[in-house]
Amino acid sequence: MTPTADQVWAEDILRVYGTSLYPAALRMTRNAPDAEDLLQETFTKALAASARFQPGTNLNAWLRRIMTNTFISSYRKTRTQPQPATGDAADAQLLSIRSPAGSAEDQMLGQLLDPGLIAALRQLPDRHRTVVYLADLQGLAYQQISALTGIPPGSVSSSLHRARRTLRASLSAYTSHE
Repeated sequence: MTPTADQVWAEDILRVYGTSLYPAALRMTRNAPDAEDLLQETFTKALAASARFQPGTNLNAWLRRIMTNTFISSYRKTRTQPQPATGDAADAQLLSIRSPAGSAEDQMLGQLLDPGLIAALRQLPDRHRTVVYLADLQGLAYQQISALTGIPPGSVSSSLHRARRTLRASLSAYTSHE
């Protein structure tokens, strides 16, 4: 039985791009099982949308955009899930053990000790907060941020500049109130 065009396309994507996308997925999710799940969902969505892919365009960037959007959607979905009802403490603890870890952004923010910095970061617009997170907390280069977010490298630079300027202003106001 000969494979269909979709099967050949899917195998090519998995073989060629699976290994190059995994490190980015791992940086986003911060653990291997979630990174594998993110890649699987990315490839599933890419296969479903394969008819919309324009041949001759950058397939890697297209897949990274799908992966980033999938990660962001998943992050937003977990933030809007209802919290366990107040009741038995053991039930709440069991629910917290079973629930997946927060996003990489929340984990990193939770490790920061300064509540003023956390508050200032959370006041930034989503795009600026994402760029600051990827550049300053994850240590990614502008090109990597551009590939992950789909924002042109020049816009990454200007967004990062604006975000840092806003953070400086917020933090100077915060430190002057102490």
